[in-house]
Amino acid sequence: MYHTYKNGFIEVVCGPMFAGKTEELIRRAKRLRYAKQKFQVFKPSIDNRYSLKSEIVSHNLLTEDAILINHSSEILNLLEPDTEAVIIDEAQFLDDGVIKIADTLADKGLRVIIGGLDRDFKGEPFGPMPQLLAIAEFVTKLTAICVKTGMPATRTQRIINGQPARYDDPIVVVGASDSYEPRSRHAHEVVGKDEQK
Repeated sequence: MYHTYKNGFIEVVCGPMFAGKTEELIRRAKRLRYAKQKFQVFKPSIDNRYSLKSEIVSHNLLTEDAILINHSSEILNLLEPDTEAVIIDEAQFLDDGVIKIADTLADKGLRVIIGGLDRDFKGEPFGPMPQLLAIAEFVTKLTAICVKTGMPATRTQRIINGQPARYDDPIVVVGASDSYEPRSRHAHEVVGKDEQK
């Protein structure tokens, strides 16, 4: 007896800033388009670094049309019936509801491709990303190049007025290269972090 199985699964593309996460999502979108698969792209409206329009934009300014959302529940509300794949960029900025939504979509047979920062500027797990990594079938962990050591960068360094950010600074401050840079584990600095241990 043969069973017909659905083909849904979750993929997460993560890493620090400047590692090429959005570029990788755009590459996968192009492959879906080439394969004539219907897909939709979503991103949190908070992410307006390179464009105020409805698109995802990589640091090297590649673009893909996207639907801006403020809450993860909008993904289900805006999902079109013939969609075969869903791409979600900057998932660290979404609420925890995105975890159940990703699971539900994959259970229904959709391919769910999620990009985001796995760590905040403190080097700690960021938003819903740890749970998304746990439930994903496939994880692509990208690295950048550390601006201090030239080693693989796995952390995002926040710089405020030319100095490393303090541990008690706010988590979400959307910016680009003028306020963030990729760092390796040993070059990553968070003022006051040792006092929290």
